[in-house]
Amino acid sequence: MTNFVSLTRMRIQLALRNRMFIFFSVIMPMGFFFLYSGVFAQSVPYKVAYYLGPILSLTVMGSFWGLSAALVMFREQGILRRFHVTPITPGDMLASSIVANYVLTLPTVAVELFFARTIFHVHNFGDWSSIFLLMTVGIISFGSLGLVVASVTNTMQETQVINQLLWLPLIFLSGATFPLAFLPKTVQRVGLFLPATYLVNGLQQAVFHDRHPWQLRVEWLSLGSWAVLTFFVSSQLFRWEPESKIPRKAKLWALATAIPFFFLGIWEIRKDDIIREAKVSFFEVEHPAMPQMPPSVAQPEKPSASDPSGKPSQPAAKP
Repeated sequence: MTNFVSLTRMRIQLALRNRMFIFFSVIMPMGFFFLYSGVFAQSVPYKVAYYLGPILSLTVMGSFWGLSAALVMFREQGILRRFHVTPITPGDMLASSIVANYVLTLPTVAVELFFARTIFHVHNFGDWSSIFLLMTVGIISFGSLGLVVASVTNTMQETQVINQLLWLPLIFLSGATFPLAFLPKTVQRVGLFLPATYLVNGLQQAVFHDRHPWQLRVEWLSLGSWAVLTFFVSSQLFRWEPESKIPRKAKLWALATAIPFFFLGIWEIRKDDIIREAKVSFFEVEHPAMPQMPPSVAQPEKPSASDPSGKPSQPAAKP
């Protein structure tokens, strides 16, 4: 246990010396915070509370970029080779990376919430237990995604390309940049297959609608299961030496991490819960004076009892 604590402390020190990690874990999240709160939310407290879900999600997701780039850089510079001669297993190295990433991400989250209260006067942050739970599983799961990227790439250039290919769909199709209810219906359906969608929706419901953990069990259970799978895959593909190249066939292991959200996306398309919740939140922030949403927006239209075909019944003609 003492060796693991020392390894984690060393990982934190190495991360703090890495400019790319600092940019994606501190500078970029704070930039998103002031952009969303000051421009998109127009500094209105209840709108800032609505956008806190995407803000916190972007803070969590940005850690995978910095973590993957840092590990690949350490391997190219021979830093990981030095750890290899010690009694440290790949699991120890990867677990310490996750813990170090967790320790370095939480202060950024705390600063964002502090600024939301002091600068933008948000006094209700919803259910704290749900926020803490989703933040924890989110940091672990997306940090594990960064470990997978670092394990399957051979160079920093390749890491940057894969990170970009993952980053753009995660932020543009999940509701992290544009509200999910604002996106076209086809894009909404595609977003249900992305883990970021469940993180964004879960944090938004926790902050904006005060949802407790059991009401958000789909979100944190799916992210938690994904974290276990991604960590396992990364531990199987991890390499210490920069000369050790991973074969292309082994990279297919990385595709296995998409399996949970493939089936979850199909299930959510049938239930339509995530999209309906996103529509309710978007309607409430855009029309705060209205007591409730129109039935056509809050839930799918149901066929009339007088017409099983689903067509609206026409009034009878007057004689």
